[in-house]
Formats: sequence, structure tokens, C-alpha cells
Amino acid sequence: MKYILPAGKTTPSSSWSVSNIQKIEASSLIAELWQLHSLVKDLEEEEILESSSAGLHAAFKWLDELAALDVDEKYTDTVLKSPESGVLLASISRFRFLYNLKLEIEAAKSLLSSRNPWETLRNFTFYPNYIELARTEYKGSGLKPKDCVLFLGSGPLPLSLIVLCYEYGLLGIGIEQNGKRAALSREVIARLGLSESIRVIEGNHFSLPLETRCELYMVAAQAEPKKEVFGQLAKVLPGGSKVSYRLYEKGLRRVLDGSSVFELPAGFEEYLRVQPKPPVNNTVVFLKRN
Repeated sequence: MKYILPAGKTTPSSSWSVSNIQKIEASSLIAELWQLHSLVKDLEEEEILESSSAGLHAAFKWLDELAALDVDEKYTDTVLKSPESGVLLASISRFRFLYNLKLEIEAAKSLLSSRNPWETLRNFTFYPNYIELARTEYKGSGLKPKDCVLFLGSGPLPLSLIVLCYEYGLLGIGIEQNGKRAALSREVIARLGLSESIRVIEGNHFSLPLETRCELYMVAAQAEPKKEVFGQLAKVLPGGSKVSYRLYEKGLRRVLDGSSVFELPAGFEEYLRVQPKPPVNNTVVFLKRN
């Protein structure tokens, strides 16, 4: 299938520079999102994950630039309250997640074939973000070397676990529900020489509790459905357990991230919220099980 951007979009987001941000109207913002929706709504999962299309990559970059804009909150509220926002945002969020997953899988495979896997990893676009996030999560949860952290939804390139365990001497457990991605992540961990520090289990939130108690339970941004995930954690985690998750609170990222609007179940108390500093875009939220 050939993917073609709308007229005038040969350069993604060419009309959406920060310099003209004050001129953006909510209706124009919604129109841009509907154009993206029309491009990606009928794509199958494998079609996105295996695509080498320059047009599809341009659509992703277009969306990524839109998401990065510091749009006024009244505009994002207008998007959320529009009559068909559910359908619109579901298709765009799905595409964004799958294309990011595609890039992560490609990065994992590139690392496996590299003569210097650590150098390849450190050259990954978002590596600096993960360094900062790891520092935030280590300090925010009061971890110390040899503590255990569990990451729910660890993915094919479990960077959060890799950075935490390598930089801070922690032990890590990843839970990934897709068997192929779990296997790929084990290969990555072995290639980096971290097999004694990190293990990956194929499963999901219903795989908890494990026999190993961890000092921090981390929930991936894309671990869904959030209500079900946190409901299960509330049932199985012992009192005093610490949980962290990441969300976007500003601009269009807030609109595209379902975590920004879900409600925590009873049993959790938020004790810390760390706002992002460049290059990080995520707010990190820390919870304690009552």
C-alpha cells in the first residue's frame, strides 16, 4: 500500500512551527488530527510494524511534531470534548504506539547485530530520556543497590530496566505479554551482558503476584487497560508496596496518552509527582499501596 500525505505536507508539520503557535485554532488542530486519522485508521498491526514506507514514516513524524507542540490547554480540552474524539484519538494513539514499537524492535535488532552493542544502545534516539527517567525513579522510590524492580510491559528493548540495573546495580524483572518481543528482549539483555541482573517473563498484570517481592513496580505507559492493570495491582500487592507510572500532562501528548485521564482505584496513595525536564517529556507519578 502507498501512503501519501495530504497536500502541503511534503515536509511534516511545515505549517505548525512554534513561531506561529499563537495562531492555531482548535478547529484547525482537530482538522489536522482527522487528516492523520484518515491515513492510518485502516492499517493492520503487521502492516505498520513491517512497513518500510517513507510516506508512513512521514505521517509518524508529522504526528510526532504535532504532539510536541505546546498547545494551549483550552485547545486540547476542545479536542477531548469533540463528539467523535474517542474514534479519532483511538486510531491515532494506536498508530503512534505501533510505530514507536516498530522503531524499538528495529533498534533491538540493530543492537544484536552490532559489534559494540553498548555504543549502539547509547546512540538510540531516546537513550538520554531513559537516563533521566531512571534517575528520577531511583531517587523517587528510595531504591538502593541490589533492590528488585519489576517493569510491567517491558517490550522488545527494555531500556528502563537496562538503565536502572546497569547504572544503579539493581535487579530487574520484566513482564511482556508478546512472546516474540519477550524473546527478543532476552537476546538484547544477554548481548549486553545483563542476564544475571535482568530476567524477562512472558505474561501480563494477571501474572502477578510473583514469588519475588520487588521494591518498585513500574507500569509502562502502554500497559493497557490502565483501570484493569491498577485494579489487579491493588488486589495483589502487599501494603507498603511502591508503584510508579509515567504520563504526559502537557500539549497534545496529554490528549494522545490515555494515562492522563484514568482514575486510580482505591488502595493507592500518590506520594510524589516529578514534572519533566528536558529531554524528558513524561511526568513520573509515585504511589504507595495502603
